Amino acid sequence: MSRLFPTIVCLAVASFSAPLMAETDEKPGRFFGAKETHYPAWFKESFLDLKEDVEEAQKAGKRVMLFFHQDGCPYCNALVERNLAQKDIEEKLRKNFDVVSLNLWGDREITYFDGSQYTEKTFAEAMKVQFTPTLIFYDENGNVVLRLNGYRSPQRFTVDLDYVAHHKEKEVAYRDYIRANFTAGPSRHELNHEDFFRTPPYDLTRKPGSRPLAVFFEQKDCPNCDSMHQQVLPDTATRNVIRQFDNVQLDMWSKTPVVTPGGEKTTAREWAKQLDIKYAPSIVLFNDKGEEVIRSEAFFKVFHTQGIFAYVLEGAYKTQPSFQRYLSDYAERIREKGQDVDIWRSADQTPGVTK
Repeated sequence: MSRLFPTIVCLAVASFSAPLMAETDEKPGRFFGAKETHYPAWFKESFLDLKEDVEEAQKAGKRVMLFFHQDGCPYCNALVERNLAQKDIEEKLRKNFDVVSLNLWGDREITYFDGSQYTEKTFAEAMKVQFTPTLIFYDENGNVVLRLNGYRSPQRFTVDLDYVAHHKEKEVAYRDYIRANFTAGPSRHELNHEDFFRTPPYDLTRKPGSRPLAVFFEQKDCPNCDSMHQQVLPDTATRNVIRQFDNVQLDMWSKTPVVTPGGEKTTAREWAKQLDIKYAPSIVLFNDKGEEVIRSEAFFKVFHTQGIFAYVLEGAYKTQPSFQRYLSDYAERIREKGQDVDIWRSADQTPGVTK
């Protein structure tokens, strides 16, 4: 696999600290959901010279994992307190990886493989990190083996680690490895239906006056898909935003005929492969011209899912390339209306009482 240089486009993060409020006579809404995280003492104390880190890891028979996090991030907290707190996962990580943590907003100096100098925050910006946690795994030559944008369940994360630790990228594509080795547990044996999904034929060519497009790549026997439909999509405000898109649901492994936004005739399976869809569900959002703007490919609750759709619908990406800054402003606008914001809420929960 080719080396991932800082110019590559990936996905971004929310600022999880409570946004500042503009002066107003109206009482602002409250902010909930931020969680403090204490990161493990066994993470590597790195001088942040990535070439040096990879060389040291290789000598120890390990690989390097970069862990982008930020203060208050509930998804980072889940990775540490739900995943890394499990003995088998901790042992697997410590045996096979040197974990280097990076603060998304930090000022420590980083030296990239080509000698380029960054701070933590400018490096995250250059790498277009949009979601925390973002994990990047490097091989012995400084090439990216795997990148995970967002939180994964302990069961899925274990399989991810095995793929990199056992150098499986030399044998099989990641998406095929996951399909063969990951069993998520009991789930529906069919796709979940929503009344805002359009019916076939799926000609997704964008024409003048077209609405933005949201493509939900899902699969059968998918507990994470079930969770999205049961715990996120029932939220009324989120549905109101989603309904303003042209929404299509595709089984990522099916041979369903599709005409892509660019006019290419293909199948859902081949298009998912072309788009490098690795996770179900993944939601890929396109603007009215058929250009991909952003995608959601991890576990997210109501606030972040709604924010991703609003980011595209409002056209904010045209003037604000940083989704994280947009999401902070989005939360502020909600709170200025006197409404509470809870970044860790599911659709059936009241702000401020989430678990």
